[in-house]
Amino acid sequence: MRYRIALTSAVAALALGVLGVVAGPGWDPVPMTETIEVASPDTRVGGAEGTDPVGTYEVVRSVVTVDLIGHEVEAQLSEPVGAEGLRPAVVFVHGAGTGRFEEAFRAQAEALASAGVVTMVPNKRLDTYSTRDRDYTAMANDYLRSLAVLRGLPGVDPERVGVYGESEGSWIVPVMAADNPAVDFVVLVAAPVVPPRQQAAFAVDSYLRNTGVPEDLLPLIPRVVGMDFPGGGFAYASFDVQAFQQRMRQPTFLAYGTGDAAMPTVQGALQLMRDLEVAGNPALTVRYYEGADHGIKVDRTLVPEFARDLAAWIQGLPATATADPQVAGAEPYQRFSADPVDRPRWYAEGDLLVAGLAAALLALLVGPVLWVVRRARHRHVPSLADGVRAPLVTMAAGCVATLVLLVVYLLVVANMAQNYRTNAVVVQGGWFAVRLLGLASVVAGVVLVYRMVDGRRRGVPAAARTVAGEWTLASAVGGSSLLLLLLAYFGVFPTLW
Repeated sequence: MRYRIALTSAVAALALGVLGVVAGPGWDPVPMTETIEVASPDTRVGGAEGTDPVGTYEVVRSVVTVDLIGHEVEAQLSEPVGAEGLRPAVVFVHGAGTGRFEEAFRAQAEALASAGVVTMVPNKRLDTYSTRDRDYTAMANDYLRSLAVLRGLPGVDPERVGVYGESEGSWIVPVMAADNPAVDFVVLVAAPVVPPRQQAAFAVDSYLRNTGVPEDLLPLIPRVVGMDFPGGGFAYASFDVQAFQQRMRQPTFLAYGTGDAAMPTVQGALQLMRDLEVAGNPALTVRYYEGADHGIKVDRTLVPEFARDLAAWIQGLPATATADPQVAGAEPYQRFSADPVDRPRWYAEGDLLVAGLAAALLALLVGPVLWVVRRARHRHVPSLADGVRAPLVTMAAGCVATLVLLVVYLLVVANMAQNYRTNAVVVQGGWFAVRLLGLASVVAGVVLVYRMVDGRRRGVPAAARTVAGEWTLASAVGGSSLLLLLLAYFGVFPTLW
């Protein structure tokens, strides 16, 4: 009997594993074979002689109001005290993680202002911005109003006003700059370049690999990132900035940190070079900073060379726009290409997954609800046969526990990945525990089936002795089966390859 249960359980688990694989999509990122030639490890910008270095001036801050359509935001100005003549200026465009000037670009704005560049950090407009809905074109128009305010301030050279976009802001800035002579120069920091869905898949893959997750976990990337999310929205995930970059004719400064695992640091620079070629724009300066993160920081401190180089580049324009070397700094490394993400099949889109999960959990609640009702009516006769009750409860509870443990495990791993932490016990041991619990649920289901079949052969009374028992048995088996299929889709069950 034990041999029969063990063999059947193994076959059932493998069948679920194979079903999960063929349900698709798979994940097989293409190695990045293109390289970028770094001319010098020295990031200093050519043609910047005679410019004011960082720290030359004291900085005074003030807050101004920027009127938008149907809204207004505050913006913080940082100005150099005692700087002579009209000064260059720059507006900062927020990435996804920030929204207020108290939180963002403090070190960058301070450094540039101390070198004689007037800076403005406006608050992000949040009444039209959410996780589900974002309009990069509308956001670009909002930031252009901040640019207009900055251009009109006393002491600002209206012919030298540019924009600085970081991360998500690097999708917005090209929209602002395309065919727009009002933008005099462009700074892109940690620019994704590819559409958000591609970048997200690339970033998740990089983070997970750096954390040391099992290879079996990686196919979850297209199954989550590639699907239409429950409830709709997220149209911006397909936004393609390339058409706007191909219409940028401004001098452009592109910076990456080599410690930034979230961005395609080689592919991004090469793509921007090709896009600016289409625009007939040779004025691109690319810099890589050793070990720097997403915000060009090391240990949460802005890399001094970055502030030095950017301040010199802005002040030295137009001479610095095409000065050698075009590409300098540390050698970047990009393991895989950030390519389009395969979409899940129709049955694995977000709304259907949520509907299937809800149906499974509701089905599993039928048994406990009927038990409570029967107890309330003082009906103590068991509705299920003794040999059936234990494996049924074990299977149902095991499926729910496996799903909960999987969600907890993924959240823990995601947190570790984002914070560049590794822990083999948590990463490998946690995945083993998820799979072990899933296998235990399968074994319980196999035991249930054999007990029901063997009972019928021996003429034992039916597994369900009452109508309530029939509903409990059917709903628990149905709900557990749905959860097992869902767990199989998310890779809980192993295969032989």
